[in-house]
Amino acid sequence: MKQAVIFMDGNNFYHNLKQMGIKPGNIDFQKLSILICKNFNCSLREVRYYNSMPTIRDGQEIYYSHLSFIDRLKTIKNFTVLTRKLQVHSNKELIKEKQEWINSLDLCDSCKPVVEQNFLDVIGSVKKKEKGVDVMLAVDLVEYAIKDKADILIVFSGDADFVPAMNLAKENNKEVFSVSLSKGYSRELREKFKFFVIGRNHLIEDCLK
Repeated sequence: MKQAVIFMDGNNFYHNLKQMGIKPGNIDFQKLSILICKNFNCSLREVRYYNSMPTIRDGQEIYYSHLSFIDRLKTIKNFTVLTRKLQVHSNKELIKEKQEWINSLDLCDSCKPVVEQNFLDVIGSVKKKEKGVDVMLAVDLVEYAIKDKADILIVFSGDADFVPAMNLAKENNKEVFSVSLSKGYSRELREKFKFFVIGRNHLIEDCLK
């Protein structure tokens, strides 16, 4: 059976989940991962969860609640949590950060210009307050495709900002699938990739602790 890596847009998931009336802390992420892999007929290699972190200025309750949530995620098997501080970040700074990540990938001379060109689209649409979290996910996605780190790459987000990176991963002969909660799922993602919509009933019946 083919192995999959799930790239989770934590900010998108967290906020859409709350809009559905479900507390993020009540989700069993192992059950959620099993549900996704079962739908695409693959086995799980890893979940990579990308999330911007609030600061104490956002309020003590929000700050400590989110820290506790992230700490629990870090204890889950095959679950990698990648975080960045939530703060204002200009497009110029994001472009510089993007270039540093691309340079760290050790790409061949043919691949590097293609990656740089495609990621200009990603940079232009990144939310300034997320300080590169979306870019981190997109760059990792392409790296996993280019370096053949998994058979299937699954992006868990309703945000169409990831389409350029997903297309690039697909061009590197990887199966790329889209997953999102039913709330806030971009039509563009559903039109361009094989997709799986996770509704409220799915979560309540199959994914709660």
